[in-house]
Amino acid sequence: KAPTSFFRRPDSEDQGTAAPWQTDSDKQDGENGESSLPPAVHPPLHGPPEENPFIMKRRQFISSVASPVLLLSTVRPVWAEPAWAVLSESDAASGIRTALERGATAAVGLLGRADGFLGNPKVRIPLPHFMKQAAKLLKATGQQRRIDELEVAMNRAAEAAVPEARTLLVNAVKSMSVEDAKHILRDGGDSATRFFAAKTREPLTEKFMPLVTRATERVALAEKYNALASRAASFGLMSAKDANLQRYVTERALDGLYLMIGEEERKIRANPVATGSAVLKKVFGSMAER
Repeated sequence: KAPTSFFRRPDSEDQGTAAPWQTDSDKQDGENGESSLPPAVHPPLHGPPEENPFIMKRRQFISSVASPVLLLSTVRPVWAEPAWAVLSESDAASGIRTALERGATAAVGLLGRADGFLGNPKVRIPLPHFMKQAAKLLKATGQQRRIDELEVAMNRAAEAAVPEARTLLVNAVKSMSVEDAKHILRDGGDSATRFFAAKTREPLTEKFMPLVTRATERVALAEKYNALASRAASFGLMSAKDANLQRYVTERALDGLYLMIGEEERKIRANPVATGSAVLKKVFGSMAER
């Protein structure tokens, strides 16, 4: 039978009386001097719970285990927060402004010099597609030099125009709002470059056009290209944007500028420590650790 004597008071045998909750079988066990379990292992369950040390200790143990678990369940782990969310607004804005200004300055420095475009396959401006068809004919008739002259002039025009972009780029950084900075930090990738393009492409186009025009108008082939290309565009053979050589060069120059800014941005995000900037290390370093 089940060890019902578990519920007997420890002192019931000494007194020869049964506890009020003992069953008949418990009483019989006591009379026969038998017990299903040694009295020494009986937990002291007699008396009200608040006076029972065994029950009170058990409650204390459960409470001591449950309290930290309940506390942890109400606290969101730090690692669950996105990195941009745990940075202060001033840190985020300062880090992004510094990164953008560094990226812009580096890109302008790389492109705004001799062979900045012409010597870099990533950004070198090729002849427009329409001109490539004519170039084959010119080359066949011994006029390759004129083709080369035009391509060099196009790239030199871009190299001359790019330094003028620095002021506009820096002004765009200074006018950046805290919300802009948080979006750039949160979105990652080339978000800073896209910010630059949205803020500066139109004004830079206006600024570059006169410089590009002056650099290419000395090449006779440029004027001939415009005449032929405008006619081709009227027949739908090419886009109107590419029908003007100066606009074509300006667009490609800006594409190259934003491409290089993007590369500088990725370098900073990948290895902020190498920049030697404490603020960049703090902002982008926290992103890398998460």
